[in-house]
Amino acid sequence: MGNYIELKNISKTFGIVQANENISLDIRNGEILALLGENGSGKSTLVNILAGIYAPDSGSIFINGEEKFFTSPRDAIKNGIGMVHQHFKLVNVMSVLENITLGEKKPFFINRKEIAEKINNLERKYGFSIDPFRKIYTMSVSEKQTVEIIKMLYHGARLLILDEPTAVLTPQETNRLFAILRRMKEQGCSVIIITHKLNEVMEISDRVSVLRKGKYAGTVETSKTSAHELAELMVGGDVSLEVVRAEAQRSAAPLLTVKELCINNENNIPTLDHMSFNLYGGEILGVAGIVGSGQKELCEAIAGLIRVDSGSIIFDEEELVGMSPLNIKKKGLRMSFIPEDRLGMGLVAGMDITDNVLLKTYDESDGLFVDRANGKKRAELIVSNYDISTPSVNHIVKKLSGGNIQKVLLGREIEMHPRVLVTAYPFRGLDVGASNTIYNMLNEQKCKGVAVLLIGEDLDVLRGLCDRLMIIHNGKVMDIIDPRTVSKDSIGIMMMGGKE
Repeated sequence: MGNYIELKNISKTFGIVQANENISLDIRNGEILALLGENGSGKSTLVNILAGIYAPDSGSIFINGEEKFFTSPRDAIKNGIGMVHQHFKLVNVMSVLENITLGEKKPFFINRKEIAEKINNLERKYGFSIDPFRKIYTMSVSEKQTVEIIKMLYHGARLLILDEPTAVLTPQETNRLFAILRRMKEQGCSVIIITHKLNEVMEISDRVSVLRKGKYAGTVETSKTSAHELAELMVGGDVSLEVVRAEAQRSAAPLLTVKELCINNENNIPTLDHMSFNLYGGEILGVAGIVGSGQKELCEAIAGLIRVDSGSIIFDEEELVGMSPLNIKKKGLRMSFIPEDRLGMGLVAGMDITDNVLLKTYDESDGLFVDRANGKKRAELIVSNYDISTPSVNHIVKKLSGGNIQKVLLGREIEMHPRVLVTAYPFRGLDVGASNTIYNMLNEQKCKGVAVLLIGEDLDVLRGLCDRLMIIHNGKVMDIIDPRTVSKDSIGIMMMGGKE
């Protein structure tokens, strides 16, 4: 098995930040290479250089021994390199066929039958199954991901780069994706997969290359290593992979009760359909569901951010439906909400840490002016308590790594001393070390008697951390289970609307 692509001494700097420093590694023909590293280790920068999105400051890319220069993703795809991003680049109102051929230089009239046949040939070759004329908006996340993969193969990709491809997939969808990747490998294609899920790395990859602090830390054969050794190589020291469930005394009565909650979207289609559950102090109640099952609407309804059509949300004997977030706060109902969009909804990306902390308490200042001195003290306390890596509290939030951004958001909310903590996807895209810090933060709140509602996507983490797990599908509660006694496969079936 010869080398297909070689990267030699790749370096890239953004301002004063050295993202990649003299990185050299190779990708072999017909192999699946996992690329690992902590947040901020330079993985995304490296694959973006390979995909033609960035140009390296120095270094070379060789394909089959010939040096290549990319000035755009179009150059990369012409040389057989395609990338499927975590957030798909598809036009929802268009069909599969239209998305695949979008951007091509073609005559005024296109031969749809001929293009559809070419797509069907790819499906037969690699084991896909998709209707070329189906609209994107009717598809599940895994189907959209399949379209992205077909699009790259249609344009001649021989190396496929996948960024966190299983982040929002059920176990069954992950198995289907892995079957496709193995088929691609059999057909001579190469795959680079970026993921933080070490169990999946061990299952699917042939070799693993590790980056640490922008530098190449080494490559190992997957069959000759373990998840624990890979984690140690990532962080440069000992690390625990165990997700620990803290033991705590659960409150006798629920702190939050949701009854027959219904919310319809602008097309009058239910996004929450008679949803009911209790949340107790001293517990972590997990919520598992495929993307778009009502997770976002549930969080925002509890926080008072969207209108509820019918039903009830009782918090400490107070009805929340109809209350604004400000009214909830004025009532003394201490509840914190951590949204999934941490830089779009949770924090202001262009503001520093101090100003983002002040956003939560600016209305409590006496007089006309915001008490910045007190805000700075609180920001410094959060940075210290939650081990946030930053030059200072005056550092712009968007310049922090993903793990540190999440710790700023969680720290700010926890320092409000809530009785109910609602958090959505707090581990998304985080490395082992940052994830462990978040696990500990949530366990600590649980032990203090806080009721934690945790929306998640990694079933291994949800099963390890949560006391109970609520599985939802199309806005309905399928079941509330003990995650210690129900298998991942059974949970995955319920997430897709089936029975355990």
